[in-house]
Amino acid sequence: MQVLRYNREEFRPREDTVTTMSYQALYRVWRPQSFEDVVGQSHITRTLQNALVEDKFSHAYLFSGPRGTGKTSAAKIFAKAINCEQAPVREPCGECDRCKGIQSGAIPDVMEIDAASNNGVEQIRDIRDKVKYAPTSVPYKVYIIDEVHMLSMGAFNALLKTLEEPPQHVIFILATTEPHKIPLTIISRCQRFDFKRITQKALIGRMKDIMEKEAISVTDDAYHQIALAAEGGMRDALSLLDQAISYSEDEVILDDVLAITGSVSQARLSALVTALAEKEVSTGLQLVDAFIQEGKDPGRMVHDLIYFLRDILLYKSSTQLVDQMERARVDTSFEGLVDQLDAHWIQAAIGEFNHCQQEMKWTTSPKVFIEISVLKLTETKQTQTAVSDEQVLQLTEKLGKLEKELRLLKEQGIKATEQAPQQTKRKRPVTSKNSYKVPFERIRMVLEKADKDSLKAIHQQWPNFMQTIKQKSAPAHATIVDAKPAAASSDTLVLAFKFEIHCSLALDHQQLIEDALLELLGHKVTFLPIPETEWLPLRQTFIDEQKQRSKDDGTSEETEDEGDPVVEEARKLVGDALLEIHEE
Repeated sequence: MQVLRYNREEFRPREDTVTTMSYQALYRVWRPQSFEDVVGQSHITRTLQNALVEDKFSHAYLFSGPRGTGKTSAAKIFAKAINCEQAPVREPCGECDRCKGIQSGAIPDVMEIDAASNNGVEQIRDIRDKVKYAPTSVPYKVYIIDEVHMLSMGAFNALLKTLEEPPQHVIFILATTEPHKIPLTIISRCQRFDFKRITQKALIGRMKDIMEKEAISVTDDAYHQIALAAEGGMRDALSLLDQAISYSEDEVILDDVLAITGSVSQARLSALVTALAEKEVSTGLQLVDAFIQEGKDPGRMVHDLIYFLRDILLYKSSTQLVDQMERARVDTSFEGLVDQLDAHWIQAAIGEFNHCQQEMKWTTSPKVFIEISVLKLTETKQTQTAVSDEQVLQLTEKLGKLEKELRLLKEQGIKATEQAPQQTKRKRPVTSKNSYKVPFERIRMVLEKADKDSLKAIHQQWPNFMQTIKQKSAPAHATIVDAKPAAASSDTLVLAFKFEIHCSLALDHQQLIEDALLELLGHKVTFLPIPETEWLPLRQTFIDEQKQRSKDDGTSEETEDEGDPVVEEARKLVGDALLEIHEE
């Protein structure tokens, strides 16, 4: 039997080779130690400082807001300030034994409790039993309960009694990211402070200060991308910055940040948006494929694209909104893209990618939905932009004239009827080959069978109908948003459109519109579109024929509104589309 011998000294580590984990993450090293270090929450820190100086602080506080915005840091600073040996003070000194002990966790009278792992009734009862004892090291016991919304209902009930009648030497600070999950009975017994997301400017400023002290070089583009990915959280920003420092070589640059966050650079987003706007379907699909092949997160890519388009729309509306932009940085290339794109197209693109984002939540193949959105946007035809400004101008001039004539009519009463020009019957205009062909005969057949009850039922459901269409299809809603129900029978609806071109577009969504009518009315209804310029003379001609027919039959009857000369004159001036008759 062979015996193995060894020297124990050979396996004992030498003192110069012993290593310890000395490195700490940036967000831990640079955690705020005073209210001045809490970035972007001046509305809260100022209130707390005034309460400390005036010795008017409450027995319970609720700090709510997004993650990484300084809730628990502010709570700990507040605990140091009220127990500081120099109190009352606006800021803890950080030098006395109490401040140092609270900061290191050596003083048991200041406790930070994680409600996610201590959410039972027994843990809260244990706190309730201990609060009655006076503190041993500091003037006030402070209980900081993080993620308090994770407590069970029984635990909340156990905490409630303590919050109702707390000892004078105890202060509770409850922190949460989801205040809506906390019972109102708890909230009503606390002073509530809502922490807000930190602005990109404040995030970048804080990161620059830290990097100057750390002597690490970071480009402005990298700062901007980190602030964007952090979504208003300082802890997230410092964590991403820490990761980018580890990934980079001598200097943190934009490509380093894009690699660790999975985001897409502004230059490549601009290239994709340009391809979509110019209907270059092949280029658009190739860019999407390249993003996915590079490992970019599809959800993050669509999110960035939506906010990039949103920033373009804001900047296009007003250059003064540059401070509200979240994704884009203004440069020569960006300004050129803004001038190139149409506002209506941008809105349609945002709507399409928003729909894509919703669909991606329920699929394992997100790339497919992105490609479908690319195909839709590159095939969309812009139709109404070219005529919208001219139509608006004509409508404005017409309304001004009508208002003036109505004013005269109101002042002169029925006499204005004699001065008004007689309305002549218009001949049906000859339509071009490419214009919408109005189904006059079918509409006349609807008028023969039309009844007020059917039209009234549709008018009552019209707001619900428009909301249904908006939810199902934004393009369909945009097409019929200016349409009005003009006449209806039991199975057919005549829709009057402000612009002739919308009549043709509405027929592209015929199945969707008729399905929505079926859903709301309970029976199938076919719709017939007609431009308002054609509807008004057609309706007047039909009414005149009906009157003449009644006279020939000897059964003429004058209705309330048609027999009133003032109403008749108003009808001639503005037409039935703008006329509303109210009975007293």
